[in-house]
Amino acid sequence: MRKQYTAAFKARVVQELLKEEKTLAQIAAEYEVHPTQLKNWRAIALEGLPGLFEKQESTAELKAAHEQQLGELYAEIGKLTTQVSWLKKKLQL
Repeated sequence: MRKQYTAAFKARVVQELLKEEKTLAQIAAEYEVHPTQLKNWRAIALEGLPGLFEKQESTAELKAAHEQQLGELYAEIGKLTTQVSWLKKKLQL
């Protein structure tokens, strides 16, 4: 059966790797993880670093787009509510 590690564990181990206070072999022995796996985790972490800073910008853009869409939908709801009220009044006459 393969070992499965949590994201928090992987992050902690990668932080140790990036500090470069211990060798790869020392960290592998300490955390009982194969050195090749540690190299893979480090590569994944380094690839993902630029995305951490881009997400803030894209999140702001997504939030603005969401707010705009929400405003348009509320306007449409108001318009339809008015039309329904008008039709109800017309049909009761």
